[in-house]
Amino acid sequence: MTFSGDVDVRDGFGAALAELAESDSRVVALSADLTNSVRFGDFGKNHPERFFQMGISESDMMGTAAGLALAGKIPFPATFAVFASSLAHQAIRLSIAYNKANVKIVASHGGVTVGGDGATHQAIEDIALMRVIPGMNVIVPCDANQAYVATKAAAALEGPVYLRFARSVNSVIEGSERKFEIGKAQILREGSDVAIIATGIMVGIAMDAAVVLEGRGISARVINMHTIKPLDQESIIEAAKDCGAIVTAEEHSVLGGLGGSVCEVLGKNLPVPVEMVGVQDSFGESADPREMLDKFGLNTAGIVEAVDSVLSR
Repeated sequence: MTFSGDVDVRDGFGAALAELAESDSRVVALSADLTNSVRFGDFGKNHPERFFQMGISESDMMGTAAGLALAGKIPFPATFAVFASSLAHQAIRLSIAYNKANVKIVASHGGVTVGGDGATHQAIEDIALMRVIPGMNVIVPCDANQAYVATKAAAALEGPVYLRFARSVNSVIEGSERKFEIGKAQILREGSDVAIIATGIMVGIAMDAAVVLEGRGISARVINMHTIKPLDQESIIEAAKDCGAIVTAEEHSVLGGLGGSVCEVLGKNLPVPVEMVGVQDSFGESADPREMLDKFGLNTAGIVEAVDSVLSR
């Protein structure tokens, strides 16, 4: 399935899961009272015997998912990212990751584009919390098409996966679904002056920023780092060698997420100037999603400003 135009990232996941359910009877879904928000509607309707409504009990849901996985199923437990990463963190760490259970954690509503739900529901530290768990794979698709292929790739991978989706409607990015491989970044645009390494919905914004920069005579490479763990270190080091300057962009705190991951690689291998676009050590607020992105500088202007800063160094 291929989406076009402006599509909710979560729709790609829902479509992929529906197809997986038809082809593999081991696939089961668990919801924490958020069936429609996590796009489980079709799955629940077509396969009620494999759909488990767990109520508002995220930790119990993760423990149940671990048990199902150890019994040979491929469970997809789903809830908001803030609840999965915080409320259910211990269950994920011990029941799922410690046992190397084949669970695919679906984390919807990641980042500040949750908007009007406010700071309590905006996960801005979940990537950091998940990537430090031993054996956990962390994937952040950039659009609906990539969410579709990433979900199928996650199902085929043996071991725990954290799939993070934004709650936003975005234009699909040309080529985002092609040659998708967990742990291998995509170069969506070549450039030699600066490399913009982005993840999630910030990938599309990075592409827009690259166009603006091109108009100013700056050649920007855009890298879609859809997998935060395992991280594509080779593409980061190559970008540092070719461009000499890096900007990271994420709908997440600059502490411990994509930016921190990239700096860890560069610090050990090839230090170059880096600027990080993301939430700067603060909680979110309650506002329209677009206003939230502008508030935290998670927009074209924010990336362009970061490029100017990093090039000046």
